[in-house]
Amino acid sequence: MVARSSEVRRSAVRHSASPGAGGRRRRGAGRIAGLGLGAAALLVSLTGCDVGKAFGGFGWPQGGITPESHRMYDLWIASCIAALAVGVFVWGLIFWCVVRYRKRGNELPVQTRYNLPMEFLYTIAPILVVSVLFYYTAVVQTDVNKQSKNPDVTVEVVAFKWNWQFNYRDGQGTEANTVASVLGTSEVIPVLVLPSGRSIRFEETSRDVIHSFWVPELLFKRDVMPGNVRNTFEVSSIDQEGAFVGRCAELCGSYHAFMNFELRVVSPEKYDQFLAAKKAGKSTQEALGAIGEEEYATETKPFDTRRDVNNFNPSDATAGAGS
Repeated sequence: MVARSSEVRRSAVRHSASPGAGGRRRRGAGRIAGLGLGAAALLVSLTGCDVGKAFGGFGWPQGGITPESHRMYDLWIASCIAALAVGVFVWGLIFWCVVRYRKRGNELPVQTRYNLPMEFLYTIAPILVVSVLFYYTAVVQTDVNKQSKNPDVTVEVVAFKWNWQFNYRDGQGTEANTVASVLGTSEVIPVLVLPSGRSIRFEETSRDVIHSFWVPELLFKRDVMPGNVRNTFEVSSIDQEGAFVGRCAELCGSYHAFMNFELRVVSPEKYDQFLAAKKAGKSTQEALGAIGEEEYATETKPFDTRRDVNNFNPSDATAGAGS
């Protein structure tokens, strides 16, 4: 028994020390390197085309109209591509291990206690990935949240259940004066008119509950807080003229889903004419018509409040009849 077990141990040692073992290790290292190169090639090929457009922006709103929205979009697409590259590499390793080390017969495979290159890889690689993502996220976040001392336009956004009021201000802060205002009603969608090519600061406040100001093409949603909290943000410019739907992105009550507005981006000359018309006492629709714009919102419509008596107590309903 002793001689037989000693013989087994010697054969195992000779087998593991045979020249073929080194060749297998080299082939294994070659496969791992090949997977890494394949993932890198995939990353390069994906960054060379419009991946966001091909995959619907990976869930991110497309068609940004501000430099800030483009920076956030690029960061999101790059993060998704990096995640895909890491995923392909990991999936490749998993399937390679499944095929390479699958059970063959009843013989127990050679057992190894550790693999330094692999341990180094799965320890260092996640740290590097997280560090790179953190760095670029911090850079983009700092740039997006940056505010200038003297923006070209200041707009106060006032939210209430369930509509919006936009006040054009002559300065920043609560001590500034409102020079013109746009008020939404249940019958008329409020139209926020802003100029292209100018820096714009938004100062938000709510009269009742928490709302959220969101134009997908402009910037990410910004909460509108009640009380003394005044949330401010700024866009350096709007690069595209047109009409864009704005929404409340915070569940604020019964008519939250219909709390829409429209952002109308016009040329700086038209904006100055619009503001002058508002200061002269014209309504928002009259001022829009004076600069050759559609007088009412074109991208959304008012909601049906259903607040008339007949909706709740139909006059032609039979008493006691079930519905």
